[in-house]
Amino acid sequence: VLQTLSTSLLLQFLPASANAVQDVPTNQAATSAGRRQCQTDTNPTRTIVECTGELRQFNLDGRLSGVSATANGVSTSAVRNPSRFSPPWTYLTETSDAKVAWKSLIDAVKGVDARMEIVELTDEYLHATVPTEFPSGATYDDIEFLIRPEDTIVLYRSVSRTSVFLYPLTQPVSDKNSNLKRLEKIRNKLGWDALGERQEGSKMI
Repeated sequence: VLQTLSTSLLLQFLPASANAVQDVPTNQAATSAGRRQCQTDTNPTRTIVECTGELRQFNLDGRLSGVSATANGVSTSAVRNPSRFSPPWTYLTETSDAKVAWKSLIDAVKGVDARMEIVELTDEYLHATVPTEFPSGATYDDIEFLIRPEDTIVLYRSVSRTSVFLYPLTQPVSDKNSNLKRLEKIRNKLGWDALGERQEGSKMI
């Protein structure tokens, strides 16, 4: 019987301390707060922030990062930021074999978007990139998956590298939940279950 993961279990998959591996935000700006390795382009009407330092490879504990309130996307590690949290998936609706499940996931990721490019792949971790759909002027979304055979679950993170802020707003222009919708396409194709309430995404700006 599938059961919803408790918050205490989810916390096991959070980076032990985000601050331990986090660089100082660009120019201490509110628009890059909580993000790492950012470049900022600003004019009087808008600010564009692009960050590339939040991937698993930059986390000393090997876990997936959460999602800052200044970024668009969702993550199973964003327990402390409910609007960016999405629950883990279980593959038990398909198989109990982690290797079979992992192959199915790889195929589903490849098939969800013709522009998807897998840039790193191991027996437990997948990192892919795809051009950002919204807002215009953005670059890429980073999609990460991490399988946990001992728990028969898959953790994930899908986040836009680029955030666009229109003066005087301090929340990024919405991705129209494109990161979440892409993940849902993958999960629905697999027929896997989400271990928690379905996430509706952050409010759109």
